[in-house]
Amino acid sequence: MLDIKLFRDDPELIKENIRKKFQEHKLRYVDEVIEKDNRLRELMQESQDLRHKRNELSIKVSEAKKKGIDTSKYVSEAKDIPKNIEKTEEEMAKLRERINELLLVIPNIIHKSVPVGKNDKENVEVEKIGKPKAFDFKIKSHVEIAEKLGMADFDTSAETSGKGFYYLSGELALLNMALINFARDYMVKQGYVYTEPPLMIRKRVLEGVYSSEEIDQMSYKIEDEDLFLIATSEHPLIGMFINKTLKKSELPIKLTGYSACFRKEIGSHGIDQKGLYRTHQFNKQEMIVICEPEDSYMFYDEMMNHSKEIFRQLGIPIRELECCSGDLADLKAKSADLEAWSPRKNDYFEITSCTNMEEAQARRLNIRIDDGHGKRYFAHTLNNTVIATSRALVAILENFQNKDGSVDVPEALWPYMLGKKRISINTAMPG
Repeated sequence: MLDIKLFRDDPELIKENIRKKFQEHKLRYVDEVIEKDNRLRELMQESQDLRHKRNELSIKVSEAKKKGIDTSKYVSEAKDIPKNIEKTEEEMAKLRERINELLLVIPNIIHKSVPVGKNDKENVEVEKIGKPKAFDFKIKSHVEIAEKLGMADFDTSAETSGKGFYYLSGELALLNMALINFARDYMVKQGYVYTEPPLMIRKRVLEGVYSSEEIDQMSYKIEDEDLFLIATSEHPLIGMFINKTLKKSELPIKLTGYSACFRKEIGSHGIDQKGLYRTHQFNKQEMIVICEPEDSYMFYDEMMNHSKEIFRQLGIPIRELECCSGDLADLKAKSADLEAWSPRKNDYFEITSCTNMEEAQARRLNIRIDDGHGKRYFAHTLNNTVIATSRALVAILENFQNKDGSVDVPEALWPYMLGKKRISINTAMPG
């Protein structure tokens, strides 16, 4: 959500930003905001004038009564003022509601470093880290590997819960937990406070962290409750600070949280329809930062480097992609994805996303900073995936597979695997 002052001072900046995001249909919203804001300010002045006139007449009536003068002239003049004030305030309320609706769909101003492009096909590769392994045998998909190991069941989960769910068992389930524990410990060592959030949040919070389009596309609504299942722990972690004013001395706030995540969205039909790549439910470790505006891009780089280091330690080849303007969700000022190498596809796939929202989330959630000298302003908020275990499992199963169908465990995870260094055939799952 942008500051209304920006519409008054520099509407062309907002329009140019909309053009960079290829959302020309929203240009008219800027004009509508300006028009309605002008009318709102006129009405505010009218309301103030009416109240002032009412007060003046009240004084005149009081003075006239003291002097024994007829007050009917003043009473008659004041008679319609309450109705006019009420009518003015009703119109003002409607204008405020419409302005707020428009502000929620007009995109955040993107950072000057963001490349201009229409969609994810025009994202820009920043760097590659790690060299893909050469295989001397036919590469299997993660689904084939997991099912042959007897540690994943995608068919039974489709019967019990529908497509986009899965059962994990045995050493593969242990590997999933190893990734969570490894990611948690890494982030705590970097100074992030481990926090377990609620798995449901109210719409008021969701509207502060998501665009309306994202809510419609991704969020599971709890029937007859003002609650939604969380799509990521970022949302309740940021939501912890709704309507809070933070002291400058408290910043930065750095949290990391683990949770199950739930999303309606599922990938297009094809190679990954069955499996772990895109699912309705998955496990994820997240990191968030709330900080001073001038520090946010320093933390953006820090957070991205944490993700790179985690996958470097896991031994998974990755690349960083800078998201172009057309691929940024409306709340984002700048974002980049990390992608892992898939030897099965001979291509990269998304595993993490790092984002600076600048003050967009904080403005929606009313998260402010008190500088201790009488000045209050909105904080900047950032978020980044530490690890989404389902996608990390895809990368491990494909990149660490052996000819005999077994899978080596990345060395960084050995301390979390009860001594297991290799996952091999297991019949723990019911046949």
